[in-house]
Amino acid sequence: MREKCTAIVLAAGAGKRMQSNVAKQYLMLGEKPVLWYALHTFEESSRIEDIILVVSKGEISYCQSEIVEKYGFKKVCAIIEGGAERYLSVWNALSLLKDQGQQYVFIHDGARPFVNEKMIEEAYEQVVLHGACVVGMPVKDTIKIADSLDFAVNTPERKSLWAVQTPQVFRFDLVWEAYTRLMERLKETDLSVTDDAMVVETMLKKTVKLVPGDYENIKITTPEDMVIAEALLQAKKS
Repeated sequence: MREKCTAIVLAAGAGKRMQSNVAKQYLMLGEKPVLWYALHTFEESSRIEDIILVVSKGEISYCQSEIVEKYGFKKVCAIIEGGAERYLSVWNALSLLKDQGQQYVFIHDGARPFVNEKMIEEAYEQVVLHGACVVGMPVKDTIKIADSLDFAVNTPERKSLWAVQTPQVFRFDLVWEAYTRLMERLKETDLSVTDDAMVVETMLKKTVKLVPGDYENIKITTPEDMVIAEALLQAKKS
């Protein structure tokens, strides 16, 4: 029996560092909004059955008409409102899927337009084996650990360091348990949670498999990232 795989695409970021009145996921990259590219890849993937799109408060109707309907995305089965933090947006989406028979979920940043089918397939292969995996790439630069005064205090060995990307992919029951524990823990204390792998690692003490992605799988955060993304898009067309 075919496993049911759902993509959760997160597009609820405010994008303050973009210095634009338009949220980064709606900026035009080439002839399409940034968000279109990730949605298109998941739409075309034979591995993904449906898509949950998570957007900011007040943007559901806009995304429905200007993204989903305008570009004919058939796999988007729900557009829901996200939370003030990334983990709350993921929690909202997982809660929607709780009783829908999901085997695996692909959690992806809508501001990463260059996810591709190869990443999806390789992540799927690894999540079946390990239950949890994230796409990423070994870092190219030397990394310094800094103290509170910005003095370098340590230089970790570069070959052990990866820059984590998305999609981050999990067996549903595993990530649901991890997020359920996180939400309970947050009632008692504050936690700094930066990605889904961290939730699984911290709440379940489970290791997460790293899957090679692509250095082009950038996250658009600043105006400079848009310049790079435009160059990458043109290179793909040529």
